[in-house]
Amino acid sequence: MNSIDSKDLAVYLERNTLIDVRTPDEYTSGHIPGAVNIPLFSNEERAEVGTLYKRESRMAAMLRALELVGPKMADFVRTAKKYPYNEHLIIHCWRGGMRSSTFAWLMNTVGIPAVTLKRGYKGFRNHILVFFEQNINIKIITGCTGSGKSDLLRHMHHMGEQVVDLEGLANHKGSSFGALGQNPQPTSEQFHNDLYWAMKDFDVSRPVWMEDESMRIGKVFIPEPLWKQMRKSPLYRIDLCPEARLNRLVEEYACFNPADLASAIGRISKRLGGQNVKLALEELEKGHFKEVAKILLAYYDRTYNRSIEERAGQVVFQRVYDSFNADVIIRDIKKALDDHL
Repeated sequence: MNSIDSKDLAVYLERNTLIDVRTPDEYTSGHIPGAVNIPLFSNEERAEVGTLYKRESRMAAMLRALELVGPKMADFVRTAKKYPYNEHLIIHCWRGGMRSSTFAWLMNTVGIPAVTLKRGYKGFRNHILVFFEQNINIKIITGCTGSGKSDLLRHMHHMGEQVVDLEGLANHKGSSFGALGQNPQPTSEQFHNDLYWAMKDFDVSRPVWMEDESMRIGKVFIPEPLWKQMRKSPLYRIDLCPEARLNRLVEEYACFNPADLASAIGRISKRLGGQNVKLALEELEKGHFKEVAKILLAYYDRTYNRSIEERAGQVVFQRVYDSFNADVIIRDIKKALDDHL
């Protein structure tokens, strides 16, 4: 049976549907972006077959698998034929083994051309790990909270720069308040898959712009090889004057439920200090959002400045602006980039 390699997958997916026949739990834990889940077994059925394989024999497991799959075959075909393809459907399981080959055999038997993904999802995961280990020309936008780093990166993306929105992919803005207004976070595994998919067509010899982040963004982690490169990359620091930062933070967070804001303050209570927590909650109750932001910035600025000071030799540009003007800031950063080459 024909198969394709993970490195060629993106090209094929422009014209063909990828079908993941693993269990719903496997798919939820991590899947190839764009893949459709048509599970050969339910979570419970796969556990049952696996138990038979371990406790009895391969033959016993195979027979039970055939009993489970047989009645579903017509439904598999009805479901799969709904999905478009130019050359063929692409089928994968965990390792490119029996589940995907069985499903592809069924499709080909009824006249739907299908191929398998060589080494399956495991092969895809190995491929993306190798991708993150290559040298990438990373440039880091850094600066204190409220300086507009994410907005700046969005403007750079619209101008045609290679930009990675780590917080957007993680569904989290990184701080104790980072989950507010966001969708549920993916698993770290899925975050890595989505991150690779966002970067797969980049020319990594050209600048790839990212925001300065901790290795952990909410509950997900940046792949270690990529994180190590980020920590050694040039820093382009932008800051706004305190009043402009406070206004941006109030505009961004004052719309949220005060109870959710209070919970976020509580999560950093040990680092903020009891007196500061008390003051922040009192000002929050009064609706004095700017005063709350002032108290919190004292903590966040110390943390951020400490992190940047540890990499002071990597700062190639830094400037404080009175207001956020993306065109002006990007012009200055590009000049600094050209000067640094």
